Amino acid sequence: MFQRNTDIDRRSRLIAPGRGGDGPVVYWLSREQRADDNWSLLFAQQEALDRQRPLVVVFCLVTDYPEATLRHYHFMLTGLVELQQKLAGLGIVLQLLEGSPERLLPPFLADTGAHLLVSDFDPLRIKQGWKKQLRPRLSLPWHEVDGHNIIPAWVTSEKREYAAYTIRPKINRLLDSYLTDFPKLVPHPYPSAVAATPLDLKTLCARVKDRRSGPVSWLQSGEKAAAGAVATALVQRLPGYADRRNNPCLPGQSGLSPYLHFGQFSAQRLAKTVAAGNLPPESRDAFLEELVVRRELADNYCLYEPEYDTFAAFPSWARNTLHSHRLDPRPYLYSPASLEQAETHDPLWNRCQQDLLTVGKLHGYLRMYWAKQILLWSREPEEALATAISLNDRYSLDGRDPNGYAGIAWSIGGVHDRAWPERPVFGKIRSMTASGCRRKFPVDLYIQSPRETALSLF
Repeated sequence: MFQRNTDIDRRSRLIAPGRGGDGPVVYWLSREQRADDNWSLLFAQQEALDRQRPLVVVFCLVTDYPEATLRHYHFMLTGLVELQQKLAGLGIVLQLLEGSPERLLPPFLADTGAHLLVSDFDPLRIKQGWKKQLRPRLSLPWHEVDGHNIIPAWVTSEKREYAAYTIRPKINRLLDSYLTDFPKLVPHPYPSAVAATPLDLKTLCARVKDRRSGPVSWLQSGEKAAAGAVATALVQRLPGYADRRNNPCLPGQSGLSPYLHFGQFSAQRLAKTVAAGNLPPESRDAFLEELVVRRELADNYCLYEPEYDTFAAFPSWARNTLHSHRLDPRPYLYSPASLEQAETHDPLWNRCQQDLLTVGKLHGYLRMYWAKQILLWSREPEEALATAISLNDRYSLDGRDPNGYAGIAWSIGGVHDRAWPERPVFGKIRSMTASGCRRKFPVDLYIQSPRETALSLF
């Protein structure tokens, strides 16, 4: 007799009731692009096993997603090709639909007689918009599962949290009860009548509209590569995380953000592995603070702040101080186009932007410096915010992510930060300078190092 796993159930919520057809349980995969340790997929399989029905996974490929370029699509689609093959070995079909989900999912669900729909949680506006448009077009039950956060975002808090210190105790109260082992995805015993078309990477990439940045060759995509990168990070990078993470000349970053962004590795699995490992306590705790508290704070920000990428989302003290310094003389003014091409007077900033342009990666500490200089060199904070978001989303492999929006809002608009001593242009927003960076690490060594060396470090 089938027995439900309540640990799977509590990661889900019913977002639309209804009456389903006689066909499969359908999992609309979006944010969690993996087979292993995927709460959404586990919930969908549990529903299918409970009802003795086939399980079908569907992915909607939107080839003109805002600011996503061939660089991002190539990385994502490479992982999806691997995922389709892995799921097929478990008797689970992965079907790709080309087009927007609000247009393609209703006829697909009707044609297959879908019994129930499961989807990934995602706080971003475009994903929320798709779901809002879909809801009146569907009549079957629809469940949403948060497989991205260790604690479902709606469980952690029902409001926008002011800063890490307000969300941290809420997370800590719940963390042990949610940091559980994962059930296993099992071979699915009920075959589907849906015949999936094998994914062809070259054909699909040819349909991508924005080709301003191309694929990267230094980082492999997919679940297998992600697991290997985690194993490497645990041995070579994370032991010195506490001391090295702010120095781009040392291997102190995990290098895992692209895999976490595309859902090719579970943050919960990573947290469990780090917590149970042999890392020095200070490095373990510092990394878990970033992976759990700061990362889930970013999802909270985007979930409860609809204008997360605008000036209006800044706290009132930050808006006021930036307003009062709008007319301050800027030491330099650069257009968004000049910034994009790394054409400034600052060799450190230029190197940051060149890394972003060519390899799709920017060291975490330097991303703060990079964003704050854009504020200093822009005519107004709204322009600085728009420029930083556009460049990060367009070129960084982990762009278009709550971490990016929250991090840029912290850098430019004081979100999740406090007021600091007043300075020109910045007002009370925390500033960063090239001289301050020189006190942290050997700036000239970073600027002059071959790009391949930098990649091996961060």
